[in-house]
Amino acid sequence: MEAVVVDAGSKLLKAGFAIPDQLPSLVIPAQMKRVVEGDPLGDNSSSEDIMVDPVVRGFVRDWDAMEDLLHHVLYAGLGWEIGNEGQILFTDPLLTPKALREQLVQLMFETFNISGFYASEQAVLSLYAVGRISGCTVDIGHGKIDIAPVIEGAVHHIASRRFEIGGTDLTRLLAQQLGKSNPQVNLKMSDVEKLKEKYSRCAEDEVAYEKIKYNCRKEQHVLPDGQVITIGRERYAVGEALFQPSILGLETHGIVEQLVHSISTVSSENHRQLLGKHSTLWWHINYGWI
Repeated sequence: MEAVVVDAGSKLLKAGFAIPDQLPSLVIPAQMKRVVEGDPLGDNSSSEDIMVDPVVRGFVRDWDAMEDLLHHVLYAGLGWEIGNEGQILFTDPLLTPKALREQLVQLMFETFNISGFYASEQAVLSLYAVGRISGCTVDIGHGKIDIAPVIEGAVHHIASRRFEIGGTDLTRLLAQQLGKSNPQVNLKMSDVEKLKEKYSRCAEDEVAYEKIKYNCRKEQHVLPDGQVITIGRERYAVGEALFQPSILGLETHGIVEQLVHSISTVSSENHRQLLGKHSTLWWHINYGWI
């Protein structure tokens, strides 16, 4: 039986068997609903609004929920049989604390009785996926951004950068801006997520963004409940916030400056591997998932 590969993100969990050129066979939301055992009403109505996020900003925060999620994925989703568990590969977010990694190993061996375990850093796996062992990865996810130089299959941790800006922050930003320009519309965050995925754009540069703020074509969108919302320059703020985090109220550099600083921190003798014509700058952006 092939090993199982699991990529547990803040928004989605992706899992499947390690078969070349095959997409994950299971992609499900990581968020779960907390069900109270012995609900006297018998319909779980008391827990319908209690949602649990096992993974927050890339790291496991609720281990009980994570155990339940993995149990569903491995046995119900991928068809493992109790007593006949196989091997598993976990993708490891950048700068994962040692204690979290040890707790995951303990969970997998003691609870799931797996026959083998390996965790590989996401930056390295991203480069492997395009046939490279050296390059610089920029991983933009739902809850964080990781920038990692990789040299000969090893992450250069001293030069790596992690900052907690992700799709969830961009969704809230879009909700705030649409709320200001459409005060009559009652927006749900689930609707804002879909609007972000459909309409968000990125200006060519900072000068173009400044022009767009004062002259941008507007579009109307009909929400599922029949409300009509107008979208204009708000769509560009979502992308620009990655380059100008001040839009989110954060005092930090954008991804371009972070990337330049990351590469410049690496020893100059390795710059050729990161910047030469055969190197790879791998932008792993989960469009629709961030």
